[in-house]
Amino acid sequence: MSPEDLAVLRSLLSERRQLAIAVLIDGEPAIGLLPFVVTPDWSALVVRASGLARHTKGLLEGAPFDALIARNDDPGQDGLQLVRTTLRGRVRVLDREAPETQDLIARYVAAFPSAEMTLDLGDFNTYRLEIEAGRLNTGFGGAINLSRSSLEQLRAAS
Repeated sequence: MSPEDLAVLRSLLSERRQLAIAVLIDGEPAIGLLPFVVTPDWSALVVRASGLARHTKGLLEGAPFDALIARNDDPGQDGLQLVRTTLRGRVRVLDREAPETQDLIARYVAAFPSAEMTLDLGDFNTYRLEIEAGRLNTGFGGAINLSRSSLEQLRAAS
């Protein structure tokens, strides 16, 4: 992965705040929009979701997901050139009491302070979206496949 592509991927994962997530519920697709933070080792995305939301029913341990993270669309820009990444992997449902979960929740609340009010609500859980692969699109002719080694490059460059 070129240094330029690495910088684009880093900016999408660290500067964007929302992702569209696609999951399966009883074999049918479901999509949702969730705030996220990236883990310190760049291997996963952390989201919190309410059990009342339809897409949360697809956030089961080991379930597959696809996520889309994109730069803001600007009306003066060619919509076909929108910088974006799609990521896919598996869901991990985090144990509320585990120290790792507490660290990730603290990271999440630092990014989204209003989320603190959800910490004591029983219908909210924290999920770790383990990234296995994906695709980075930096514009026309700029699509490259992503793998775990791409994330290792991010970690090494941090």
